[in-house]
Amino acid sequence: MFLLTGVARYLFVPLAEAVVFAMLASYFLSRTIVPTMAKYLLRGEKGGHAASRNPLVRLQKRFEAAFERFRGSYRGVLESCLHHRRIFLVGFFAICLGSLAILIPWLGRDFFPSVDSGTFKLHLRAPTGMRIEETANLCDQVEQAIRQQIPANEVQSVIDNIGLPYSGINLSYSNSAPVGTSDADILVTLSANHHPTDNYVHQLRLELPKQFPGVTFAFLPADMVSQILNFGLPAPIDVQVVGNDLAGNRRYADTLLEKMRFVSGTADLGIQQPFDQPYLNLRVERTKAEELGFSAHDIAQNLLVSLSGSFQTSPTFWLDPKNHVSYSIATQTPQYRTATLQDLQNIPVTGTDPTAPASIMASLVSVQRGAGMAVVSHYNVAPVIDIFGAAAGRDLGGVAGDITKIIDATRSQLPRGSQVVIRGQVQTMRSSYIGLLSGLVFSIVLIYLLIVVNFQSWLDPFIMISALPAALAGIAWFLFITHTTLSVPALMGAIMCMGVATSNSILVVSFATEKMTEGSDSISAALEAGFTRFRPVLMTALAMIIGMVPMALGLGDGGEQNAPLGRAVIGGLLFATVSTLFFVPAFFSVLQGSRRHVAQPQEQH
Repeated sequence: MFLLTGVARYLFVPLAEAVVFAMLASYFLSRTIVPTMAKYLLRGEKGGHAASRNPLVRLQKRFEAAFERFRGSYRGVLESCLHHRRIFLVGFFAICLGSLAILIPWLGRDFFPSVDSGTFKLHLRAPTGMRIEETANLCDQVEQAIRQQIPANEVQSVIDNIGLPYSGINLSYSNSAPVGTSDADILVTLSANHHPTDNYVHQLRLELPKQFPGVTFAFLPADMVSQILNFGLPAPIDVQVVGNDLAGNRRYADTLLEKMRFVSGTADLGIQQPFDQPYLNLRVERTKAEELGFSAHDIAQNLLVSLSGSFQTSPTFWLDPKNHVSYSIATQTPQYRTATLQDLQNIPVTGTDPTAPASIMASLVSVQRGAGMAVVSHYNVAPVIDIFGAAAGRDLGGVAGDITKIIDATRSQLPRGSQVVIRGQVQTMRSSYIGLLSGLVFSIVLIYLLIVVNFQSWLDPFIMISALPAALAGIAWFLFITHTTLSVPALMGAIMCMGVATSNSILVVSFATEKMTEGSDSISAALEAGFTRFRPVLMTALAMIIGMVPMALGLGDGGEQNAPLGRAVIGGLLFATVSTLFFVPAFFSVLQGSRRHVAQPQEQH
């Protein structure tokens, strides 16, 4: 876990530390307190017991009798597997590899499980340039449509944030990426006893575009975990077209967006930067202005002061004689006097030439309507165009894989000098998967080398880790049966499962090795090891499985986040236990038997 980087490190290193310290404490107690307690508590144990009327004692006896019958049946099955060990080994190993090859493509890949936090945030974008009061009216209508889809007793609160945040600080902490007065966020909080939030989100995705044509809607991450995993982006998928040719990049982005809409499982696709912001282009009639005694600077300065105020070009301060504090004064034409194009043309113009006659803007400029970018975005200095999107009803890895294929197929259409990059949660998920899979392989290698050092053998540790392919197959089967996608918590559970599965194999192989040193052949030693270690292997596996059941059920608030971890551990241990009790003894009998046959002629020679 300490090999991870980025957000996955901060999420799972504390869990890894907890497991490490718990195992260290468990090892210390097993070597100190447990033997001491066994000395005193088991002192009165004897072989024979008189008949007891205690129901617990009688239940224990019935359980022991049933368990011994079950262990006897296991011995018969194991004996049959050992007699046909080569066929059994090939068949069992083929089933494990086949399960992995078939199931893994069907599992799907997510970075982190989705959590039903009881809230959702809806971002709407009206036609670019809409005044903020019109956007507020639109939000009221959207709220009514939302309340029609969600029962009144399930709606706790509805909050609107319309337009740009008040300050740059608030804007930097906003994850909705607003660009103007036509943007708004609607945060809906549901009551405690509500139906699944995803059902309401799915229904609103279908209904809102029908009721409000021309308005784009997107559901943003509302819970804290999703916001952190998105790194402040409004969507988990961010396809960035990077380059200086903005017009060419926009054409390519439009083409790419149309192809992405046909990808199954995509939702809320849209280009972040609008190119249809209404503009009024005022072109100075320089010849006429010079004849009247005005320069282009004079005209621009008058327009700037009237529309934006004078505080940027000519700061003015007033000193209060009472408290001796200077206050900034800004002069600006009232907005109600610049509400129409005629009002703009009637703005008076004064210049630095005192002989210049009084004039108005209409006599010095020509006005043309146009459209342009509403916001200019950069990433590492380079201009970018973002295509945001989310996954709905499908795993994020599958959606990202299909989008990557589309990008690779259309990369030749990019303008010269431009490039397209997938960022967002997809990028973080891929780096985390590489780190976790590397950690999984590293954990297996580390376990193997650790056992080699302890047992002073290369062959016995190889037999001990032979149960791990079955553990991986069990993880795949259990995730598939429970309709759980592969995720970072599931990979974390897989890493945890490796240690427990190997510890059970150590019990069997070490006992079989001792039997062979006493003179038993490999088949008898393997049979005796499986039969004798049957109880501790089952106890170890069942203790871990039962402990993981509450986590696997995903109960409680946020329980969905750690449910894949519990399910991966349970599935891996179920298959690993079967492999430990059947495959490992058979594998031991084959390898140790062949090694003894090789060693005997050498000794005779």
